[in-house]
Amino acid sequence: MTPDLTFLIVLTISVTILGLSKGGFAGIGMVSTPLVAAFSDPLTAVALMLPIMIVQDVVAVYLYRFEFDKSLLIKMIPGGVLGVFAAYLLASSVPEWVIKAALGGVSLLFSIWQAVLMARGMPEIPAKPRHDTLLGVAAGAAGGFASAIAHVGSPPFQIYVMPKHLRKEIYVGTSVMFFAALNLMKLPSFAALGFYNRETVHLSLFFIPLAVVSSWAGSRLVRYVDPRAFNLIITLILFFVSFVLIWQAYIDAVA
Repeated sequence: MTPDLTFLIVLTISVTILGLSKGGFAGIGMVSTPLVAAFSDPLTAVALMLPIMIVQDVVAVYLYRFEFDKSLLIKMIPGGVLGVFAAYLLASSVPEWVIKAALGGVSLLFSIWQAVLMARGMPEIPAKPRHDTLLGVAAGAAGGFASAIAHVGSPPFQIYVMPKHLRKEIYVGTSVMFFAALNLMKLPSFAALGFYNRETVHLSLFFIPLAVVSSWAGSRLVRYVDPRAFNLIITLILFFVSFVLIWQAYIDAVA
């Protein structure tokens, strides 16, 4: 692909937001892939962001290598495999407008979910419900599917894990390990779909230094910026971008 100036500006903004998310503004990275997808085809957007996220995952996994809940990962990762595979089947067998509609729909649901969390907090459910293993696999599958379609697999993870009241470091570490595993699972599927060639790989590699610098900046800025206000702005942007994607999908479908 040969990116134009507008696309490069959008990709710069998206990578910066993703880096800030990894650096401490947890949750704001949700807007990165939908924003890029609004200016390209949706799967190319996911594929471009994936190598950048994997590089950031290496750093995060090292930092949290001793702080995660192994039992939760054992339940969720097998489900993640199923979710990523289902997303691969969808991506390989349907028109582009369906993927764009799915991306817009998932992003819209995520933005609404974030708004609910900010307004009411996480709904309380029993810490150890019956059929916990089945729920873990289901949450992993839903997270894997949403992550492979739009890099927004957080809601299923949050719904399953947050009510368990883990220590903050263990919660963050478990999240890091789960999504790092998902990102590695997604890489072969996107390679099989033919999204990685010399141009796309070089473009992703070009933006990795920005991702690292913005991650560092996020770890510093989070001390001075109100994360809730920042998350609200990003959620509103995602809400708008979701409708843009759904509208684009509609136009493509009726064309």
